Amino acid sequence: MTQIISARAVLLDMDGTLVDSTAAVERIWLAWAAAHDLDPTHVLSVIHGRQGHESMAILLPERDHAINLTENQSMLANESNDVEGVVAIAGAQALLAALTPLPHAIVTSADVTLMNARMNQAQLAVPALAITAEHVTASKPDPEGFLHAAALLGFDPADCVVFEDSGAGIRAGKAAGMRVIGVGPHAAAYDPDYVVADLTGVEVTANEDGFTLTLQ
Repeated sequence: MTQIISARAVLLDMDGTLVDSTAAVERIWLAWAAAHDLDPTHVLSVIHGRQGHESMAILLPERDHAINLTENQSMLANESNDVEGVVAIAGAQALLAALTPLPHAIVTSADVTLMNARMNQAQLAVPALAITAEHVTASKPDPEGFLHAAALLGFDPADCVVFEDSGAGIRAGKAAGMRVIGVGPHAAAYDPDYVVADLTGVEVTANEDGFTLTLQ
């Protein structure tokens, strides 16, 4: 069923939304899980969409968070150097091209180095505005990143549409008061406003009030 959404700005998650980095993410985190003698299935159920140190705090609640912060920096460096298997989500390049003249931003839990590494590996252009881990004090599912992006673009949250795949990210977008398009096979479980299998069926049409997103 075709759905048409009016918008004035689009905010895009990266991992799982613009790039498929599952293989790289799971390699890093499964090694971390083994080193800490944690159930790998549980670890993988926690990590997606969050900053690494926040995932560590959930998985090792008794540990000093200063250790999480330090360990997360090492993991980010490892992830930035391990981009094997990172590819673009189907339709991502065309969607980014269509959004180029329109207000949009990336809002990712990755730091800027990791964002650039994965976007470059997937051969995707990084939007002019990117909200990364360095720009926020709270990780998704906190809405800070999305609200910060909307403010910098100059639009009310209600005028923004978020593309997200993870539970943490979808909750963050909805907490920000934005409409959320869930991307991928697992997104529907987190109750986004709309769902698409990938980005191939998303069309962008500019108009006097902003633009529309048509979901096929």
